[in-house]
Amino acid sequence: MEYKKKFVAAVALKGAASFCFVAFGVLSGSLASDTLFVNRIVIGLVLGGVADILLNLRFVFETYGKKIFLVGILCFLSGHLLYLAALIPNCTSLLLCIAIGVALTVLVLIWLFSKITVSLTFKIFGVFYIGAIMLMNSIAVGVLTASPSTHSIVFVIGAIFFLVSDIVLILNTFGPKQRQSLRVTNLSLYYIGQLMIGLSLQFVR
Repeated sequence: MEYKKKFVAAVALKGAASFCFVAFGVLSGSLASDTLFVNRIVIGLVLGGVADILLNLRFVFETYGKKIFLVGILCFLSGHLLYLAALIPNCTSLLLCIAIGVALTVLVLIWLFSKITVSLTFKIFGVFYIGAIMLMNSIAVGVLTASPSTHSIVFVIGAIFFLVSDIVLILNTFGPKQRQSLRVTNLSLYYIGQLMIGLSLQFVR
């Protein structure tokens, strides 16, 4: 629908797709005993779904496109912070994971900013956003390393897919040329990532 420039239909379909991974997360976590962990992840999924809709609404309301995009990114950032809040209590090497996450954030941002052209506002948002998702990945890997489990493995896979999808989104949105193939890649990786994060709740004990 996006490709055909039917943006209202695209918003509706994207919202429906996002509802699926939210519902999947709720159902997956319904039998888990760690309700605090599950609730934080589910709310993070909900915020991701809201952000999905906002990112597409920028095509419907082009006049406010940049503002809508930034609010959408803020929703995604809030979701990542909730994922972090869920993971941190289970991380036994938090300082090391944070240090690795910060180092990787710096490297990724240097590379990204060499490939794209954005205003200062977007750069500031980008620093916090990439920082949050990189920390989330780093801490998720730390939890997996310290306490391997089906849950931690599935969560890490989902987190990595999410990270790569965001990098593709940024390159395609702010790079020299937008490509439909990159948009397909971005959305495919993103939905797989969110579904994997939701799926991981089935293995929370």
